[in-house]
Amino acid sequence: MAERTESTDNKGSGRRARWARWHREASPPRPWRTEGLPKDGGAPQKRSWWRTWGWLLAWWLFVFALTTVQDVGSARVASVPYTEFTAQVQDGNVKEVFARGNTIEGVLKEAADRPEGEGAYTEFTTERPVFAEDDLLTALQSGGTQVSATPVTTERGFFANLLISLLPVAVLVGFWLWALRRQTGAMGGMLGSKKPRRVDPSEVRVTFDDVAGIDEVEDQVVEIVDFLKNPDKYRRLGARMPKGVLLEGPPGTGKTLIARATAGEAGVPFFSASASEFIEMIVGVGASRVRELFAEARKAAPAIVFIDEIDTIGRTRSATGSVGGHDEREQTLNQILTEMDGFTGTEGVVVLAATNRADILDPALTRAGRFDRKITVGVPDQHGRQEILAVHTRKVPLAPDVDLAHVARTTPGMTGADLANLVNEAALLAARRGHEQLTIRDFTDALEKVQLGAERSVVLPREERLRTAYHEAGHALLGMLQPGADPVRKISIVPRGRALGVTLSTPDTDRYGYDRDYLKGRIIGALGGMAAEEHVFGVITTGAESDLQTATGLARQMVGRWGMSPRVGPVQVYPLEGDPRQTGASEALLEAVDEEVRALIADCYAEARRLLADNRDRLEAIVAALMERESLEETEVYAVAGIERRPAAPQLLGAAPGSPASVDSGSSMVATHGRDG
Repeated sequence: MAERTESTDNKGSGRRARWARWHREASPPRPWRTEGLPKDGGAPQKRSWWRTWGWLLAWWLFVFALTTVQDVGSARVASVPYTEFTAQVQDGNVKEVFARGNTIEGVLKEAADRPEGEGAYTEFTTERPVFAEDDLLTALQSGGTQVSATPVTTERGFFANLLISLLPVAVLVGFWLWALRRQTGAMGGMLGSKKPRRVDPSEVRVTFDDVAGIDEVEDQVVEIVDFLKNPDKYRRLGARMPKGVLLEGPPGTGKTLIARATAGEAGVPFFSASASEFIEMIVGVGASRVRELFAEARKAAPAIVFIDEIDTIGRTRSATGSVGGHDEREQTLNQILTEMDGFTGTEGVVVLAATNRADILDPALTRAGRFDRKITVGVPDQHGRQEILAVHTRKVPLAPDVDLAHVARTTPGMTGADLANLVNEAALLAARRGHEQLTIRDFTDALEKVQLGAERSVVLPREERLRTAYHEAGHALLGMLQPGADPVRKISIVPRGRALGVTLSTPDTDRYGYDRDYLKGRIIGALGGMAAEEHVFGVITTGAESDLQTATGLARQMVGRWGMSPRVGPVQVYPLEGDPRQTGASEALLEAVDEEVRALIADCYAEARRLLADNRDRLEAIVAALMERESLEETEVYAVAGIERRPAAPQLLGAAPGSPASVDSGSSMVATHGRDG
């Protein structure tokens, strides 16, 4: 009895295993990617199509052999002349015949030799001529021949006819199953999905050697790597691994790269997915996918689950706009919260998430116990940019004149993705020029293309070029005259992108805080082009559109967000997003802000007009040089204007010695001014 029960259980488990395997293979792929799954565990490999085609070929050969045997059997029937047939009838050697029209088939009583001498035959077929007038039926009856109404031999057997009759049905069923699978995949995997493809640990692996410029972030994730490698060391002391780590920062700073490097350094499987891939039109699909993802991660533990752009589904639930709490986005978020609560700290699964908008995430998602650690990934400083450039140029041949430290100094505010794009643009430019190595000129031209745009082959009339030269000269001259302003790096009246001319100004060192005088100088410099056109030609053109946009944006933030207006005071009127009236700003306060903004811009414009009038000779010198050479570099600009290049002024003026200075964090600005075309 025990043996019979065990046999029954084995059969049942075998059927369940086959059903589960068919269910996985007939389902669409899951919306996440995997790296580093072990060969001896985790998800099974993708089904090989060679095996499928092999089974189809074997089935075709079987059907072909079966029908061939039937045809060979029917091929034993000999085709004889009608005279031979009548001779056998006269001899009484015909046992049975079947007639269909003029075609006669039959069987002899005794084998007879073929007329052609090709051996004996028993079964035969012949054609009765139309002009024959013999009494064949009488002759057959006299010879004892049985005349039947069924054929003696058939062209094919029963199984062949059955298979041929079922073939159209099989084709229709196959097409229906194929269409159903495609429709199932388009509807978001309502019938389940395949296991993630197994990836060898040596493939697509990234380690901390590929991460540079953000050492402070790397130090915070080293602990997670050590826990995944040596969990017993922490468990003995009662420590548990963080359930979740939230990476927040601007786009392109390397949040995804850090997550992949963490998994690669720990040597564990890495499951990555974008939060938007969980959202479908059908409610409940996203929650189902979340359950499957975390279930697979637990099977492959220790592992890392990375969810990119988690703010897509992790927004504050009161702001999702759902009705009755049954929104698909909210259900997906609730499932993530439930899965993270289900961790006990011993499964060895860490959830990493990345977002650019940590301020809009639901508090239930960011609380301790779910995302225990929040890491800010900021824009790299000058030293960090140099290290990032060194990583991206490891496989790039560089000329001896390339100084990565100099390139890092000229790229303030650039992220890791921007620097990678810069190196790639320089390599493309060097290849077009036929260089064997990347030169500093390639990097300089690539930086201008990235920051200012590609040159346009537009032929401008001399009057338009002259107006553009005065516009750009106004920007540059005011930038050189303002104390503490960013140095002018280049002026050009060559059309680039949407601008007919550009003026590039960048700081010598990274800046993280800006005082009122510096920002006011930025506004004066931005209005320099319009002021120069009005001062020289007495008109204002549409070329100052972007300049007015820059000046107005700075003035509004100075007055409405940074408390730099004595009349408005230290009050933040404009929120990060949305209507300020929703945050409690009154109409009187908004009117006061508008008046202060207009007064600030008017004062800056008057100051720009005054400075240009007092330095008209320098303005004319810059314009003459631009009309002659079209582009001026930094040293040429200062030499033509007769202004000495001064070192950068202290960023914090008036601070008492030894007093702590609180500086707002932020990336250094790259200021570009241009006359719009």
